[in-house]
Amino acid sequence: MLYFVPTPIGNLDDISSHALDILKRCEILICEDTRVSKSLINLLNQKYQISISPDRFYSLHTHNSDEFFRNVNIDIFDKICVYVSDAGMPCISDPGIELVKFAQKNSIPYEVISGSNAALLAVAASGMVEKEWIFIGFLPNTSRNRIVALQNTLNLPYPSVIYESPQRIFSLIEDISKIDPNREIFAIKEATKKFETKFKGIAINLLNDLKNANLKGEWCIVVNGSDGITHSNITQDDILSLNIAPKIKAKLLSKITGENAKKIYEKIIK
Repeated sequence: MLYFVPTPIGNLDDISSHALDILKRCEILICEDTRVSKSLINLLNQKYQISISPDRFYSLHTHNSDEFFRNVNIDIFDKICVYVSDAGMPCISDPGIELVKFAQKNSIPYEVISGSNAALLAVAASGMVEKEWIFIGFLPNTSRNRIVALQNTLNLPYPSVIYESPQRIFSLIEDISKIDPNREIFAIKEATKKFETKFKGIAINLLNDLKNANLKGEWCIVVNGSDGITHSNITQDDILSLNIAPKIKAKLLSKITGENAKKIYEKIIK
């Protein structure tokens, strides 16, 4: 039997008794990072005076998923097999989704346990969501795709939830403020942990708040839905002011103007 077990996103007390019961019986543990999961198991064993001791650990992440599914012995799922992500709900912005598909394809019985989820926590804490909302997760890493994805997000009619790293949070709010400075945003970092911090305001004001803030920790933000005005028309000056490579700027400007990207690039680097 395969179980998908959510882990705390910060506070160990958020682990459920159901999750602990399954982990105590776990024989095979599949996880993103074995070091993270072993550390969590040690903490849970100490806190709750229990014995979680899988016979074997398997690592499954975005860089080894093809190899994992090519080599995994399907017989391991006859044992009590558990998948956990590094933190929070499995399969949400998480490679566990591939394991769900594998289980479905191979008729492996599985069960998903309810538990901690950063997106739902942020939605509830934002005061911005009455009914519909859209989960975006992490935006693309590459500058060109990232800007396009952000523009598409800002044109959505419902509040959108974005996950972000401490290294990118400031630039994300900065990009939003350039496109729509009055867009309402709620941001929370280190949710459920000792130094949980919340921010709320329009993009341009939030940008100023973050200039003097400690940005360490994982972030989840809720961006209010579009007011019906399309914000996809970024000006050439907006693109030129972005902190991205000249070649990317040239390609974006070429999309807007129709001018040859090579010629634009030559102008930029002069």
